[in-house]
Amino acid sequence: MVFRNVIVCRMVPGSENIVGDVFGHYDKTTRPQDLGVIGRILLSHHDLYIHVIERKQDPKVSGQTRGLPAFQKIAEAIGPYVTPYPRYWKNPSDSVAKEFYQWVPDGKGPEDTTLTMIVGRIKPGAEPDVARVFTESDAGPLPAELGVTGRWLYAIDDVYVHLLEQDASLAEAMRHNHDKPAFSKVMEDLSPYISPYRPDIWRGPQDSVANPFYRWRAED
Repeated sequence: MVFRNVIVCRMVPGSENIVGDVFGHYDKTTRPQDLGVIGRILLSHHDLYIHVIERKQDPKVSGQTRGLPAFQKIAEAIGPYVTPYPRYWKNPSDSVAKEFYQWVPDGKGPEDTTLTMIVGRIKPGAEPDVARVFTESDAGPLPAELGVTGRWLYAIDDVYVHLLEQDASLAEAMRHNHDKPAFSKVMEDLSPYISPYRPDIWRGPQDSVANPFYRWRAED
């Protein structure tokens, strides 16, 4: 199973290409895989920057806690565009979102999967309630019906991040299944705790999906 860290910051809208090019340069000229990093995904959602670092193993187990060989140079290069999000920020570790729920079904999943990131706002202290809603839902048939092969929930300050892994052959179909009664019930149960990141322009679930703008995967 892939272990993921999720970093959340603010980003100047429209600077995706600049930030992506910085990481593209350093991922080619350094070897993050020597530090246990096997992949990286950068996403944006309105003024948010979300950085998913993928590892083979939890760094608490492997001891490989560094993920960016040229961290200082990268930080300087993206500094004009990427800034801390949390109000309590004091050091880079404060930009790492805290995982508060994960669900992976028993048994071997499909080889071809796709990862979707859903972003919203979470009511302070509501993590146990949100985890309870998904625990109840994931115990039923809905995940299998939608091809869900894994789910990980994170929070940082008032930002909620939902990583959803699905069977790639069913992922497109899910986008047209928001009217399922079971899906509607989950949304209703979550409504006291989770809200759109930008409610002023939110029209439906598709508006909560973050946009990936850079991907890197180790070749060895």
